[in-house]
Amino acid sequence: MQKACNYIPWILPFLKTISDENRLKIICVLKEWEKCVNHIVKITNLPQNLVSHHLKKLKEAEIVIATKEGLNVRYKINHKKVDEYLKEFDELFGLN
Repeated sequence: MQKACNYIPWILPFLKTISDENRLKIICVLKEWEKCVNHIVKITNLPQNLVSHHLKKLKEAEIVIATKEGLNVRYKINHKKVDEYLKEFDELFGLN
């Protein structure tokens, strides 16, 4: 039990970040390929300012990486960080 309690400060912010429906929509859009904000807006039918807000939160949690290309910023899933989260969940739930 003690080891599981040590995960709480780390896992809680991650869970709060991905618990938003719009952020999950954005993650689903980005799982296939990297996209710019305009493409994400078009696919999700969310307003641009809302997409930008959620992308900022996903970036802060290191779930998403932003790459600037000229005037555009492309977003993609940070697979390395997501793998770290998944390994911690495996340990938390005793899956490995």
